[in-house]
This record gives sequence, C-alpha cells and structure tokens, in this order.
Amino acid sequence: MAKELRTGPTVWRGEEMENDPGWIVHLNSDMVDEIEDRLRSNPHREIPFDASDFAFDRCRSVIEEVVSLVSHGPGIALVRGLPRERFTAGECEQIYWAFGVHLGTPVRQNSVGDRLGHVRDTGRSIEDPNVRVYQTNVKLDYHADQLPVDVLGLFCLRTAMRGGASKLVSATAIHNVVALERPDLLDVLYEPFNLDWRGEEPEGEQPWYRLPMYSVADGHIASRFTSLAYFRSVDRYGAELALRPEQAEALEFVQSVANRPGMAMSMAFEEGDMQFLNNHVMLHAREAFEDHTDPELRRHLLRMWVSYPPERRQPLSPLLAERYRYVEAGGMPIKTRG
Repeated sequence: MAKELRTGPTVWRGEEMENDPGWIVHLNSDMVDEIEDRLRSNPHREIPFDASDFAFDRCRSVIEEVVSLVSHGPGIALVRGLPRERFTAGECEQIYWAFGVHLGTPVRQNSVGDRLGHVRDTGRSIEDPNVRVYQTNVKLDYHADQLPVDVLGLFCLRTAMRGGASKLVSATAIHNVVALERPDLLDVLYEPFNLDWRGEEPEGEQPWYRLPMYSVADGHIASRFTSLAYFRSVDRYGAELALRPEQAEALEFVQSVANRPGMAMSMAFEEGDMQFLNNHVMLHAREAFEDHTDPELRRHLLRMWVSYPPERRQPLSPLLAERYRYVEAGGMPIKTRG
C-alpha cells in the first residue's frame, strides 16, 4: 500500500503551477504599512525575538494562507509585494524572522548555530566534503535539506547578475513516475541509504547516517533526497558505505525525472520575495549563477529552517522520526570549534 500511486494537491507538474500561480500570496499596502509600523515601533529590536514582539494583525491572513499552501496544498508558498528598497538589510532580517516565528520555531541550520542563515557564494568548492552546497555558485541538483525540518524558507535580499533561478519539483509526483516506469527502483528508494554528515555530525557520533529516500507514516509520504554530494562522499568513511549500483541508478533516475520538460517549475526571485517550502514533499534546485564583482551587489538570500508546533506536524516513519529529534532539540547540533 505504501508504494501505490499517490494522489492529492502535492502531485503536480511544474507547467501546471507556472500557468496557475495560486501559490503566490500578495502583500497589500495595508500589510506593508503594518510591517513598517512594527519596525518603527522598536527600531532596536534584536533577533531572536518572539512572535509577540512583532505582532501581526493585517498580516495574519498571510501566515494562515502560507500554512494552508505549504501543509495542505501544493507544498509551496511565495509571499510577494514587500518593497525591498524601503528597508535596510537589517530590517529585512527582522521582517523575515517575524514571518518565521509566526509559522513556527526557526532552528539551527549548521553546527555553528545559525538560525538565520545566509545563502551566497563563498568561493569554496562543492568537491570539498565539508562544504555545504549553498556556499557555492554552481548548479545544484534536486534535493531536500539535510534535516527533516517542516518548512524551508528563503528571503531574497539581492539577485545575481545572471542566473540563479530557483527550481522546484514535487517529490510525490516523481514517486508516481518511478512507480509506473521503474517499480524495481522504487523498492530500492524505500530502503535506507548511507549519507555523509559533511562535517556537521554531533560531537562523539559517527559522521554518517542512514535514511530511506521515501517512507510513509499514517498515509503521509515523505522524501529525503539530500543533494547527491552527501551520498557520493560517504565512502570516505569506508568502502562498504558507498552507494550500491542499484542505489546510484535509482538516485540518477529521480534526477532525470525531475529534469524532464514540464516536470519542475522555475521561479526567478524578485528582491523582497519570501519562499516557503514543505521539506517533506518538495525538492528544490538552483541554476548556476554569475555574480557582480561589487560585494554589495552580489546574490544574497536569507534562509530559515522552521519547525512546526506538534499539532501541525506531518507524521513521520520511525527512521525519520528518530532524525526529527535533532529538529526538536533545536536543529543541527552545535560543535565546539578548536
């Protein structure tokens, strides 16, 4: 039953989403005025702060619509209409954090403890097994983020000089394609894979972990297709951890399905956009980009991982629920740096 064809609002094709953008939530002038009023009421407010410190009234309906789209709809919501030019970078961080704490609890995204992350090119190479993929400017394959957090968020502070479009695809729709065309590979995807922590493992624990790519709990499907780099570097801890041929084939087939014409949707960020994704059913990617030489003009996104309150969370299978314990404990474990 777990591997049967899935139905529901998360089963979509990108071409359908691009032609019917009901997933875009627009801020009106009254909502923008409310945001500006909240900023001016406490110009020295520091992150982290609670939802009560940046109370929403007119924007409350936006939060409700985001939750509905992300949790009960297609798995994506884009909040558009914030006039980026009216706010400093620091004010944008406050605004974005406010949306995050009204959705749930922002958790740590790395072992340094960042809860409000920065996505930009640091000049490092994806070939370095301790580099996170978002620290580069290369094209990224379709993936979910490393911990099974409920919501992924991005805020566009600045766009690239060229390229960098956001690509989104339904992992549920891919599941159905695999079920129809390669059911043998779907069996493989429901079995655990070995993945590299890439330097983010908790102190004292092994630097790799095991998870299935698809699993079902109480009728809810979840996917865990972390970027291919996490599968390919795990064999540095032992040849026995390397991908088996059928696992490598299954992962490559998923990528090939995601890249079929019309399967994924492409989104060009506008400055001030806030994108929220369901990390259990959506995969995201990014086109390579070229940046400005002026550091002040370079592509810069803010990122959040948001944990839902218990009553809003999706049921997870045992191995995913075990890994969700890190989310409940505040996110990526903090490591002491030498």
